[in-house]
This record gives sequence, structure tokens and C-alpha cells, in this order.
Amino acid sequence: MRKTSAVTLFESLASGVRLDIYRLLVRKGLEGMVAGDIAAALDLPPTNLSFHLKAMTQAGLLTVEQEGRYQRYRANLPLMLDLITYLTAECCAGHPDQCAVPGRVKAAVSRRSSTAKRG
Repeated sequence: MRKTSAVTLFESLASGVRLDIYRLLVRKGLEGMVAGDIAAALDLPPTNLSFHLKAMTQAGLLTVEQEGRYQRYRANLPLMLDLITYLTAECCAGHPDQCAVPGRVKAAVSRRSSTAKRG
């Protein structure tokens, strides 16, 4: 993933409403939801929801599929996993095993500090 793509995704999620939409669709998984059900679940006016769904779809965060008169939206999970990979690619200076558990990172930092004080 390129930096510009990551920035676009973050900009698209930089709204409480859009985060709520994305998290709702993540919970629904492959089933997704039609726009009217999203609006009802989040208590949003349809025009407001439409604006956010369009922006999120253009950014690639959501996929949309026509189902008769309705449009079914799904979270683009592979794209989000790519974004997470991009963010964590250089985790812990090439030691990703330390990043898996926060306690390990804290312990490693403590060890480094005490070693630095002794040296």
C-alpha cells in the first residue's frame, strides 16, 4: 500500500458517523446491510447516510452490490487488513513478535531502560 492510499482511507474514516458505519458493517461480515437498515440501525437520515456511503465507497472502504431496488454495502475487509499491514510493517524495529502483546513491549522497554542506566 502506498502512503497516499493510507491517507485517503484515514481521511475517509475521520468522522464519527463513518466509523460507526464501518464498524457496523464489519460486525455484519459478508452479509453486509442495505442502506435503509444501516440508516435505521444508526438512526441517521437517509440523505446524510447516502453522503457518507458514497464517500466511503469511493475511498474503497466499502463495496456495494445492487439487489433489485436496494444496494447492499459490505466492509472491504481485505483493504483494511492491507492498511493494518502497512501500519505495522516495521513494528518494533523488525521484531514483530514483541508487538503482539502489549506487556511484552512494556517489558522490553523496561529492560532497555535499565540496561541503558547500567551502561
